[in-house]
Amino acid sequence: PGFDLRAKIVADSEEVEVAVAVDIHFQKRENQAGEIYFTLEIQSDDLEFVISKTTGRHYATVRRAFMSSTFNEVMCKRVVGKEMPGSIVKVACEPYEFTVPESGEVISRAFRYEYSPADEVVGVPMEAEVLEFA
Repeated sequence: PGFDLRAKIVADSEEVEVAVAVDIHFQKRENQAGEIYFTLEIQSDDLEFVISKTTGRHYATVRRAFMSSTFNEVMCKRVVGKEMPGSIVKVACEPYEFTVPESGEVISRAFRYEYSPADEVVGVPMEAEVLEFA
């Protein structure tokens, strides 16, 4: 078995397929007061194809979302690799920029990704994703 490359090219959050399994990881972070906390990194297994505004080239990716938690590190380690039903949806937000650590490129976006449980559909319809590199 391999990837089904007939997968849809996700154009907006209306195409969310509920009950897709998502994989869990975690990250250790520090708030402004210097306190340590943990976020869950939730990653879909849905392959997507996006186009760079700069190069016009296609590339494959998967959606990731980060969720705050009350877990300590021991509990986070217990959930790593687990799957849960739901999906990661694209949600409109105020425009922002971020730097890709590997390349140093600055990217502008007006959306974020959020986890949506299998029994809920969350999200705001969006245009097709095209990344803008500054």
